[in-house]
Order: sequence, then C-alpha cells, then structure tokens
Amino acid sequence: MAPLEIASHPSPNCGARRDGLTPALVVLHYTAMQNAEAAIARLCNPEAEVSAHYLISVTGGVTQMVSEDKRAWHAGAGAWHGQDDINSRSIGIELDNSGTHPFPEPQMAALETLLAGIMARWNIPANGVIGHSDMAPGRKIDPGPHFDWARLARQGLAAMPSAQSPETIDEHSFTACAHAAGYPQDTPFETLLAATRLRTAPWRRGPLTPADYTLPSN
Repeated sequence: MAPLEIASHPSPNCGARRDGLTPALVVLHYTAMQNAEAAIARLCNPEAEVSAHYLISVTGGVTQMVSEDKRAWHAGAGAWHGQDDINSRSIGIELDNSGTHPFPEPQMAALETLLAGIMARWNIPANGVIGHSDMAPGRKIDPGPHFDWARLARQGLAAMPSAQSPETIDEHSFTACAHAAGYPQDTPFETLLAATRLRTAPWRRGPLTPADYTLPSN
C-alpha cells in the first residue's frame, strides 16, 4: 500500500483516555452530511461536542482531527464484548457518505491503508474493527447497508463471518450467539437481528433463519 498523505485539522473535542486505556477497537462511521468539509467543520466545532480521529473524503483524502492517543467523542453510549466507554477504547474513523450509496474506490483504498497502519501501531486484531451499528444497535446504523465489510475481511482488516450451528433456531440461541460475537447484551431480539444483518446480510428480511447465525468471528 502506498503511504497516505494525512492533512491535519485539530479538533478541541477530545481528552485523555480514561483509566489508562489504549485503543483496542476501531469504530467506523459515516458522516451523513453534505460533504467532507461540512463534516470536518462540525467535528471541530466546540458547540457540537463530537469528534473523530480521522475523516476520509469520497476522493480518498484523509484528515486527522484527534491524535490517536487521545479520546475522541465519536461513539457515544454502547458496548462491545461487555465493555463500555468505547471512546476510551477505540479510534474513530468517519467516512464521507450519506448512507444511501456505496463507498467509492478511492475512499475504500484510503481506509484500507489507514486501517492497516492503526491496527499495526496498536496491535488491534481484525475482530476489533467494528461499525457504530455493532456497538450501538438500534441507536446507530452507520456505516450502513452499502459498506463493503467483506472487502475488509478478505484483507484481514475486519472479522470474517463464521457460521454457527445451534441445536435450535430461536430467539434465545440467536441472542446467545450474537452476544458471544460481541453485540451488547441489553439489546432486544428484533434490534439485535437487524444490527447483525446490517453487518453481514443487509438485504435479508423476514423471520430468523439459519443463515442469520453467520456472524463476525472472534
């Protein structure tokens, strides 16, 4: 991968990571704004009280707003593998996208290069790369149904889905499998099903099926 050129636009919306935590996760978002410039302006506005470590434009331009060793304000309430305060445990990457269309090739290529560097610097495994919708199901849906998780997984930059084979196909067994994959335990079944489908099969509708047990692996 070619080295990235990273622009700097520091945001005041950050602080120290709590309890001595260091990044163990990368959380992917989409901006849902008009363009990258508008998103950067908001993420650097003290009144907005939101930020992220990086933003990647549709043309592949990368802007850093918060140092990786600092706590950015991107994740909000949620949990992953039973752990909360995701902001203190993660690096947040915003992708310039409305959520209604695919992510362009230059943007995905830049994301892959950025991710590879972050994962190497902080020793973050593939299953530590998650979506905002994974850690906050029902509250958030980004990076959304058009994001190409399979592309990242093929390169070891996200978890490869793995099929589970429970004895029974029902809400209880599915919830147990989703919790084991990392999804928050206080999530209603229907919300959990929608969140996992958003990650692995955004086209799927209807009742629970055996195919829904193919979940991001640990």
